[in-house]
Amino acid sequence: MTDLPTPQSPLKLGTRGSPLALAQAHETRDRLATAFGLPLDAFEIVVIKTTGDDRSMIDADRPLKEIGNKGLFTKEIEEAMLAGRIDIAVHSMKDMPTEQPAGLVLDCYLPREDVRDAFICPDADSLHDLPQGAVVGTSSLRRRAQLLHRRPDLQVVEFRGNLQTRLKKLNDGVARATFLACAGLNRLGMTHVPQSAISPDDMLPAVAQGAIGIERRADDSRAQEMLAAIHDAPTALRLAAERAFLAALDGSCETPIAALAEQTGDTLRLRGEILKTDGSAAYAGEITGPVDTGAEMGRTLAADLLAQAGPGFFTH
Repeated sequence: MTDLPTPQSPLKLGTRGSPLALAQAHETRDRLATAFGLPLDAFEIVVIKTTGDDRSMIDADRPLKEIGNKGLFTKEIEEAMLAGRIDIAVHSMKDMPTEQPAGLVLDCYLPREDVRDAFICPDADSLHDLPQGAVVGTSSLRRRAQLLHRRPDLQVVEFRGNLQTRLKKLNDGVARATFLACAGLNRLGMTHVPQSAISPDDMLPAVAQGAIGIERRADDSRAQEMLAAIHDAPTALRLAAERAFLAALDGSCETPIAALAEQTGDTLRLRGEILKTDGSAAYAGEITGPVDTGAEMGRTLAADLLAQAGPGFFTH
């Protein structure tokens, strides 16, 4: 490759500005620098504010579905890339719509972190230990539905903001407990936060939870070649199954959907769950098959759960 980035002409990585988003951008930069023997200043991290980062909406705890859907955390970054202001974009894969805008490609994933949800509560070790009617905060429709399905007595309140904002709300007594992704806590080195990881057997995580994806322009061969050097194929195989499951069901942030694909040798096991927003009903299932048939498995499992749930499950 002849035209590697230099400090004079750096490769520009677009990202949101939260501490977690920046940690993910730094990990991407460090992996690229190592792969190509480049100095860190051959890369520039460009912070882009997205609709989902609007401070007034976060402070008001406006639900995500009132503001828009999954594109909330990606639209402005993708526009900057199409306009040539950045070269690549670093995303949390669970924020990503299942289809990319024309001209953009998402085919690079970093090795996946811990997929589990963490239960965050200063004075209880698990969801089952919370007293009747306890207030729990989350902005995730999936977590809300899973909580109410298991504990209809709980009061679930909207809890927007980045990891630090949500921890502050917890400390301020807005809620007794909340949930965060273990991956985010790990990437930020926040081992001091009182947390207990929840087994996927108890609470299936969001599609692509714990995975970082890097998006590029379809016609940018340099970015394609550089990203290929840090791409993690096992993560891609698992996400192919989970994202096909999501795409077949809906793919927006407005429906509670959970999925997890796990690889053992040449076999992939995909578990999925769909729930009513109020937690009043849930359908779960699993499928196993050859690891390279993940997308097909995702579509099959989605069709199976929809058949069980019946027409209009998500709309009523």
